[in-house]
Amino acid sequence: MNDLLTAVRAGAHREVPALVLGLDRAGRRAALAGLKELRKEARGWEWQRQDKIRKALQVAGAGCHTGAAGCADWIGGRDLRGWSRSPYPLILVALGDRDPAWLGDLARRLAAKSLDSEADFTFISELARMAGCPVPATDSLVEGWAERISTARWHARSGRVPLTGILRSDPHVTVLAPRLFEMAELPAQVGWYESADSADHWPAALSTLAAEGVLDRSQLVERCVTRLVRGGKPGDQRFFLTLLQQSGLTEDEEASRLQDWTVLAADGISVVASHAQDVLGRLDARGELSVRELAEVSGSVLFRPEKKLVRAQLMLLGKALGRDTTTAGELLPVVAEVFGNEDIALQERALKLIARHLPAADEALREELSLAAAQLGPLHRDTVTALFGAVGGEAPAEGPYEELLPPAPVLSRLDPAPRTVAELVEEVAAQLKSRSWQPATPGASAAASGISGFERALDGLVRLARTDRAELTEALQEALAGVWSVEDGIERQPEPAYMTTAYALALVVGSFLGRISGEAVAEGKRRWTGTGTCAHAALNGVLLARAWEAAGDVRTDRVPFLLATPTWHTGSLDPAELVGRLRTYRRFGATPGPADFAQALLRVCRSGEEGVAEAAADLGTPEGDRLAAWIRAGEPVAPVLRHGLTSDRPSAGNWWRRSASGVRQVLLATRERPLIQEEFPRSFHWLGRPHVPDSRDCYHWGAEQCPHWAATLPEDGETLAAWLMPDLLRTADEGPRGGAWVLPSLVETGGGAGVAMHLALAYGLGARHPEDRISAVDALLVLAARDRLDTALLGRELAVLVDHELLKVVRLADSARTAAATGAYRTVLGVLAAALPTLLAYEKAPRGLGDLLAVAAECAERCGTEEIEPIAGLAATAGRKGTSQTVRQAARLLAAFPTASPSVPEVAHEQQNTTENRR
Repeated sequence: MNDLLTAVRAGAHREVPALVLGLDRAGRRAALAGLKELRKEARGWEWQRQDKIRKALQVAGAGCHTGAAGCADWIGGRDLRGWSRSPYPLILVALGDRDPAWLGDLARRLAAKSLDSEADFTFISELARMAGCPVPATDSLVEGWAERISTARWHARSGRVPLTGILRSDPHVTVLAPRLFEMAELPAQVGWYESADSADHWPAALSTLAAEGVLDRSQLVERCVTRLVRGGKPGDQRFFLTLLQQSGLTEDEEASRLQDWTVLAADGISVVASHAQDVLGRLDARGELSVRELAEVSGSVLFRPEKKLVRAQLMLLGKALGRDTTTAGELLPVVAEVFGNEDIALQERALKLIARHLPAADEALREELSLAAAQLGPLHRDTVTALFGAVGGEAPAEGPYEELLPPAPVLSRLDPAPRTVAELVEEVAAQLKSRSWQPATPGASAAASGISGFERALDGLVRLARTDRAELTEALQEALAGVWSVEDGIERQPEPAYMTTAYALALVVGSFLGRISGEAVAEGKRRWTGTGTCAHAALNGVLLARAWEAAGDVRTDRVPFLLATPTWHTGSLDPAELVGRLRTYRRFGATPGPADFAQALLRVCRSGEEGVAEAAADLGTPEGDRLAAWIRAGEPVAPVLRHGLTSDRPSAGNWWRRSASGVRQVLLATRERPLIQEEFPRSFHWLGRPHVPDSRDCYHWGAEQCPHWAATLPEDGETLAAWLMPDLLRTADEGPRGGAWVLPSLVETGGGAGVAMHLALAYGLGARHPEDRISAVDALLVLAARDRLDTALLGRELAVLVDHELLKVVRLADSARTAAATGAYRTVLGVLAAALPTLLAYEKAPRGLGDLLAVAAECAERCGTEEIEPIAGLAATAGRKGTSQTVRQAARLLAAFPTASPSVPEVAHEQQNTTENRR
């Protein structure tokens, strides 16, 4: 036993199997106890020292376990799996004297674990061979098998061995290949292939093996269809569809799965639904699809958003109606469901189809279709009247339109700082152990993303460090055991670019527990944290300066509490409350921390109320005088300069410019505020300097990890918007997702909502990623609900960005559609009415203009156009030749204006000619 432990400590893993086999059962049990102690001891070693003994420890422990369950747990231990070359062959030698049944049990237990590498598969399959049992077909084992096949395929490519040949010679293919259809997700090696038409990928190989009889073809087809019906990841769905298509279903096999095709056409992903639609078309052409079945599946397909599928289904219905005119009574009401589609071209297709096949003598059907046609907009009014007469009878009287906007956000007060040690420790541990180190929720406000909890915890630490130091120390040490930022001590000079609220909290806790020395804290307080490189580093530098200052406060009894703790969830501070805190400071004889007081000034509501200013001045302290002057001035931290651009060309002296890469930029500059540089700590000076916009990449955490940005200047939304504009510019171009997640918090800030806020919102509405566009839509609705949205200004800013090639119209259309769908039709129409004249003036319509016009037309039909000025260029666009989406939707929007007189589309004339011919 001692020899075995000595060999393990020396890392001599090759000597271990022989030493294990030389021990009897009692000796192995005794050795196992020593190995467990060694394993526990090694967890505290440096990684290089751990790595030296890892293989030997794993082999020895596996060989000394007498139970299969314990052996499987030992082999699967994550702390023993850091090796580069597998020690499994040595483990097989060490287990060479075990009973086959015991080895089979071990194989099954290991296969049930998340061991999915090629080495794991080889090891478990060898255990199964030694045990004389089938290989366990678990998900993890199938993944390991797929990786082994992938490796074999890569090595065989030089010899031009196809995948089919590799699988055909694999001894486990008949057991493991069917399991692919039962897994929740396919292994990555199986689902990826370059082309669906390739003959050397998994679908082709499996279909070939099924045709050869190696695999059961009928079972393969059945499982493919079952997986498609069940749904799943799009990549997996395409894999099973390709396999099904390559299997070559017979007519009988297609007909026997009618219900499956119906379900797939209705609910499958687009490519699967298209295939099911093709199969249903073949069944209908062969007379194997009844009229009722066709009507049922058509009702589902016509409701789908994919225009291609809807067009194809209308064609299928047209063929059925052309073959048998008696089906009109059952099929035409289904066609009429397209009247609710937002695409005007599809609406007209449906109208034409109904006009062609509507029986002249069926008044009941005509009345039913007339009611459905009430969904159509003003553009089709003349057509529908010619086709059905008066639509839907007399329309019920409607009241005035009411805009549906979300409730305006209400300021919510922060709960007081934790008053007891238990409550504070729970708050701190929750932030340091969990989500505070992770990105915040996209679009979340400051309250939802942790700023409130951070501020309460920071204030609580300062308070209870003064009154309950011993109890708090003991409780924090116990609760935060194992938290790396506390156990190891925070970095001595953390960088502002990577500062987060959790990092700041860890720094303060580390100082309180003595993990950071007093000298390091003093150095941190002296250090200038405002690097001056970008707004992100400056805002993070303010947080870092506050953290160092609080780290010193918790080591002493200098202050009773913090001054900058917000009153409301946005980060704003009630000036009367700040006066009360300063009064308490005066009573205690405490001197406010420079960073803490500076942050309090930036957060205080500058309402200009003379009563509060007088109360501050009456304190008779320097801080009271500064607060009174700050409130009376009521100036922004940094005034924003307008860009002075129009949507036709850049004007002189504005902030339109080209970057080094030639990309256009529309950014905003801010003016100097000397007071910030004269009276605030040095770490705040960046905020008061003049800044020319620059979109160069900088390195910092994104908005999802920095909710404190908005809470640093909660009363200066315009200034923040100007400083964070480069992020939004990149978000609208090719930048990463997350740049617009700050917008919902930004629009909740105080101060005016001017050109900076609206330009920032414009960038967000044209963001590259859907998640960012959703955040921008949320911000748009909040700004409108607070009656701070200038729709004309936002529309003009959108036109400027489109005109300078900084915003894609197709993305703007998506954002506008999302906002309108919430019920904000008048708001969206007001924005688009201001943006459209510029877009309609282009000689070549930008991509997505038709979709944008469709959204505007939908809004106009919902809310009316009484408050909207005529849109320049709309009539000219509607009068162009052709039937493009842009022309059609322009005509539809024009028809929504009271003075418009749209032409009657040709469908009405077609119906009149059809009726005359019948007569």
